Amino acid sequence: MATKPGIPKGTRDFSPVEMAKRNYIFDTIREVFFLYGFRQIETPAMENLSTLMGKYGEEGDKLLFKIQNSGDYFSGLTDEELLSRNAAKLASKFCEKGLRYDLTVPFARYVVMHRDEITFPFKRFQIQPVWRADRPQKGRYREFYQCDADVVGSDSLLNEVELVQMIDAVFGRFGIRVSVKVNNRKILTGIAEIIGEADKIVDITVAIDKLDKIGLDNVNAELASKGISQEAIAKLQPIILLEGSNEEKIRTLKTVLADSATGMKGVEESEFILNKVAGLGVKSEVELDLTLARGLNYYTGAIFEVKALDVQIGSISGGGRYDNLTGVFGMEGVSGVGISFGADRIYDVLNQLDLYPKEAVNGTELLFVNFGDAEASYVLPILSEVRRAGIRAEIYPDSAKMKKQMSYANGKEIPFVAIVGETEMNEGKVTLKNMTTGEQTQVTTDGLIAALRG
Repeated sequence: MATKPGIPKGTRDFSPVEMAKRNYIFDTIREVFFLYGFRQIETPAMENLSTLMGKYGEEGDKLLFKIQNSGDYFSGLTDEELLSRNAAKLASKFCEKGLRYDLTVPFARYVVMHRDEITFPFKRFQIQPVWRADRPQKGRYREFYQCDADVVGSDSLLNEVELVQMIDAVFGRFGIRVSVKVNNRKILTGIAEIIGEADKIVDITVAIDKLDKIGLDNVNAELASKGISQEAIAKLQPIILLEGSNEEKIRTLKTVLADSATGMKGVEESEFILNKVAGLGVKSEVELDLTLARGLNYYTGAIFEVKALDVQIGSISGGGRYDNLTGVFGMEGVSGVGISFGADRIYDVLNQLDLYPKEAVNGTELLFVNFGDAEASYVLPILSEVRRAGIRAEIYPDSAKMKKQMSYANGKEIPFVAIVGETEMNEGKVTLKNMTTGEQTQVTTDGLIAALRG
C-alpha cells in the first residue's frame, strides 16, 4: 500500500472556501493600502544569506531557513570540517541563499538596489509569504503570509500617525476589536541607561518583549541570566509595570527619564503620535505600553503591536521605525517606518469570531442544470449574459441525473439553480430554484439577473 503523502509541519493546504476567506483578507488590506497612497512591489522568495543574516538578532538568525547549494556542495570542505559536525559552520559553507524571514529586510535591499528609480518618500506594500524555522504551535506557522506597508525617505512622525489610522481602518473593516500597543525603542534605551545597564539594551528588550508569554518572574530570571544586576532588575519593575492613562504614563516618564536625552526624545515622539491619533476619531484602543519591545534589532523609534481583544492569540499586526536598516546595504541616512499584518492570524481570528461576510466566501451563485445538447445550447448564451452582469455562474458539464446535479449544487453551497427543459425553451424562460427555500419561479433572462442581484 502506498504511503499516504503529507506536508511539512507548520504548513497548510487551503481549500477553495479557505482561499475565498484568505482573498477577502488580502483584498481588504490591499484596499486600505491603496487608500493611503501605497504602491505594490514583490521580491523573490529566496535572498542571499548575506542579505538576511545579522538583521534579526541572534534568535532570528537561528530561525532562517537556509537553502542548500546545488551541485557538489562538499567541494572545498576539508575532512576535518566534515567530521567536526558543526552544523552552523558547515551550513555557512554550502548554503548561500535562504528563504526570506520577513518582508522588511528584502524591502531595504530593494530600495538600495533600485534607488535611482524610486521617488522618495517611497510608500510601498507587499503581500507575500515568509518562512521561519520556528516550533509550530497554535497561531504560529513555519510558512505564513505577511502584508506589509512601509514608508522610506521621510523622518516625519505623521507617517506613524497614518500607520495607526491604517491599523484602525483595516480591523474596523474586518469587525475585529483590537488594542494598538505603542512604545518607542528610545524610551527603552533611556530605561536601560537610568538603571545602569545601557550596554544590555538588546538583552533587556528581548526579555521584556516576552512578558505576556512567560510572565514577570521568568522575565526577571532571563534578565539575571544575561548578567543584569538584581539592583537594575529591581529598578526596572515599576517602569515596565507602569499603569494609568496614556497622559499619566507620559507625565511619569518625563520625570523618570529626565536624565536621559535619548529617553526624553522617545517620550516626545510618543506624545506627538498619541496626541495626533487622539484627535482623528480612531475607534480602536491605542495604549502606550512600556512592556512592548519588538525583539527585532532593527527598530530604532516608535514600535507598534496589535492584539485582538476577543480571541486568545498572539499579535496580529506589528511594526515600527527603523532609521538605519538601509545603511547595512551601503545606503546611509534613509529612515523608514512600517507595519505588517499577520494574515494567517487574522484568518484564525475571523474564523473564531465568524466575521466573514457571506458574499466574501460564497463561490458560484447560480448553477444551470444540464439536460442534454439542446438544453445546453439554449443555456449557454444566457450563461454568458449572466456572467457579463457580474454574477458568478456555471453550467453542470455533463447531462447527468437531476439528483446528481442537485447534490453538486448542495455540495458547493450554490444558492440558486436554473432549470431549463422543453417548456422553458418554448416560452423563452428559465425556472429559477432557490435552494434555501425550495421556491421555484419562471423568469426571463432579465428577470433572472434581477432576481440574483436582488
